Amino acid sequence: MIISQLISDDVPPLKTNDSADKALRWMEEFKVSWLPVVNGDEFVGIISEAELFELDAADSTIGESQLQLLRPMLLANQHAYDALKLMAQLNVDVIGVLDERGKYKGAVTLRKIAEHLSKMAAIREPGGIIVLEVNNVDYSLAQIAQIVEGNDAKILSTYVSGVPGTNKVEVTLKINREDLSRILQTFSRYNYVVKGTFHQSAYEEDLRERYDEFMNYIRI
Repeated sequence: MIISQLISDDVPPLKTNDSADKALRWMEEFKVSWLPVVNGDEFVGIISEAELFELDAADSTIGESQLQLLRPMLLANQHAYDALKLMAQLNVDVIGVLDERGKYKGAVTLRKIAEHLSKMAAIREPGGIIVLEVNNVDYSLAQIAQIVEGNDAKILSTYVSGVPGTNKVEVTLKINREDLSRILQTFSRYNYVVKGTFHQSAYEEDLRERYDEFMNYIRI
């Protein structure tokens, strides 16, 4: 999904002639620690709650503050992963989005991206989990998908990570079935190493609870 599809209407930009007090009130209202600042259609940067608290006069404008604002920005046609990576690097919860002419289009929030990624990972979909360990040279998502689909099931999401100190990868599959017995038998016939399986809804509930806890955290 591209960034332009994640622009949030819930976080309006501040103007350079807005006061620090107004900015703090908006941060409290919209549950963010940063807000974008614009001058017309120019993206000036983002301002943090911590910086605003350090200002001597709450009624001074952002333009008068002489603060050096961060300018985290992406083009509207970049991917959601680019936004998440940039937010993690800078430890911010809002970034600016520009069009191909460099004009401000809107902002993307961490909460919006988290909601999107939860849908991509099928966290809230019913099903089971299979964790495989595969040699790098043997890893084939096409073959794994063929095994799953050959048992009348579908892969809802896939996560691949390296196993430290080895030449192997761990492949976590979210399957649209809770009964995984036939699929596991087929993986065994193809000599796949199954590191773990989660058949019951308890694992789904744990994922949902973790997601809900995270969403509650970023609303604070």
